[in-house]
Amino acid sequence: MNVTILDDYFDTLRTLDCFQKLVGHKVTIWNDHVQDVEVLADRLKDTEALVLIRERTAIRAALIERLPKLKLISQRSVFPHIDINSCTTHGIVVCSNLHADTPSYATAELTWGLILSAMRQIPQQMASLRAGNWQLGIGTTLRGKTLGIFGYGRIGRAIAGYGRAFGMKVQIWAREPSREQALADGYLVTQSKAEFFETSDVLSLHVRLVAATRGMITGDDLARMKPTAVLVNTSRAGLISPGALVAALKHGRPGMAAVDVFEEEPLRDSTDPLLLLPNVVATPHIGYVTRDEYELQFTDIFDQVVAYASGNPINVVNPSK
Repeated sequence: MNVTILDDYFDTLRTLDCFQKLVGHKVTIWNDHVQDVEVLADRLKDTEALVLIRERTAIRAALIERLPKLKLISQRSVFPHIDINSCTTHGIVVCSNLHADTPSYATAELTWGLILSAMRQIPQQMASLRAGNWQLGIGTTLRGKTLGIFGYGRIGRAIAGYGRAFGMKVQIWAREPSREQALADGYLVTQSKAEFFETSDVLSLHVRLVAATRGMITGDDLARMKPTAVLVNTSRAGLISPGALVAALKHGRPGMAAVDVFEEEPLRDSTDPLLLLPNVVATPHIGYVTRDEYELQFTDIFDQVVAYASGNPINVVNPSK
């Protein structure tokens, strides 16, 4: 099969052990990011199997209609960037292992790194030192503080364990079944969403972005947070109402933010308000970007390509007829 891989920024995939699964297939890898339909249609005109790296490139009807040879899209995790109905109409099978049984430890570890960086002002202290100055100010200790986890799924549970190990008081806000599970696991559950925002010193979002959760965190929610608190988002920027986080930070509630996700990605605008605020620690959506995580993810993705080529597709997400 003619296999094309998009958005492999650092030409990493061919260096993975699992890349050998594609031996026998003709593989083309693009290292830049392109969203222009004309350019993508030309690049993908002979593609039979398209491999995507998470949600980096949107695959919509206008592009799908111009790819008559495309038979398979293989990726991992959720797929809001893919027009599944258009794929189904055009006979394109979409395979995506949702890995519901295992968390992304890479994302969980980055989340904790961002928490420490924000509370101890690590990036700012480094910038001060490099500028020829000494200490910039004083940070905040995590031990004894309240860690609020919004969403008690795979990653949320991992973060709760980290908080417990650091001597934090861990509280959860989530759907009712998840709150019941959190209580069974020995964590606190607040009586209301308002109390959750008011009492958390560190508030970390771990909710999937779907239609029902888009914009679920409002400006009013953020205004309830302590002026000493930090809001952490390694999930999706769309969980927060557009512009609400910047406005809240300018008003001092919460006092800090640590983010790995943005409303527009890839973010190349160095004048973006979030990047200019001194009380923000930001990384370029690298939560899942580790060699170990790539091996796990692309083992699944390449297995899906091999399974389809053998006539037995797996992890198909198209609606059954």
